[in-house]
Amino acid sequence: MTLVTAAPSSTASAAPPSTSRRPKAHRLAPYLFTTPAIVLYIVFTVIPVLYAIWLSVRAYRVPGGALGRKQEVFVGFENYVAVLQDDTYLAGFGRLFVYGIIAIPLTLGLALLFALLLDAPAVRAKRFSRTAIFIPYAVPGVVAALLWGFMYLPSTSPFSYLTKALGWGPIPFLDETGIYPSLANVAIWGGVGFNMIIIYTSLRGIPAEIYESARLDGATETQIAWRIKIPLVAPALVLTGFFSLIGTVQLYSEPATLRPMTSTISASWVPLMSIYRDAFGTDNLPQAAAASTLLAVGTVLISALVLHLVNRRRNGAQS
Repeated sequence: MTLVTAAPSSTASAAPPSTSRRPKAHRLAPYLFTTPAIVLYIVFTVIPVLYAIWLSVRAYRVPGGALGRKQEVFVGFENYVAVLQDDTYLAGFGRLFVYGIIAIPLTLGLALLFALLLDAPAVRAKRFSRTAIFIPYAVPGVVAALLWGFMYLPSTSPFSYLTKALGWGPIPFLDETGIYPSLANVAIWGGVGFNMIIIYTSLRGIPAEIYESARLDGATETQIAWRIKIPLVAPALVLTGFFSLIGTVQLYSEPATLRPMTSTISASWVPLMSIYRDAFGTDNLPQAAAASTLLAVGTVLISALVLHLVNRRRNGAQS
């Protein structure tokens, strides 16, 4: 009798490859891919910010009167005090606040409205509508300001021709009272398209079962939007609110472009215009750096306060 012994299966004895023995190149691959972005961020963001902070505590002095050589000396918070005591900066911050009161609610409200309409089941041509709403975001602010500026000027505005035909006077788009909504109209459309995409993406992530349950309970589409969709996209609304706040603080190209068309806008109408004046008009880079630092710190503090209030309200609602 012959005994036949089966050889052990190679597949059964093969051990799974150890993940700890992966080649070192595989472990380094994520860092290699992110290195260019990190380097660019450090070079073009971190280093300029640190340099601006360092420059904000310096000043140019000429020892020995006009015969000496200009030197850079440490002055502490002198530039910050000068900015806070400068009436042009304070007036610019006030105008920026008024502009933000108009622009931020309009931007968020229109973005939310368009996102809800695009998410509604009865709406057609959603792809075309999304593209049409998003296109203004791709238009540079200077180009948009020029286009709207010619529509605001009484000599070229089609609105002025219409009001004259009706026997009315020209619409004061660029006077003291009309300049704020006119600037907001120029700037908000790009923000509306960008924020709409964020809110719409958040809406598309809500499970459809929630809507089906609400409809079975007799809820209308308006009730679903108000009681289900808006509360569930609250994090997206907070995020877009931060983006709108940052965009408001960065207001520059629109008033700078419209400035030659009206005497209402001065060279220091908003803080960034004053910063540009100090940096390149009067060659006072340290004061411009101090104003930039104050503007950045103020934006961070306001954002942190809003985030704290939102989190406290959310925690209170959950408890």
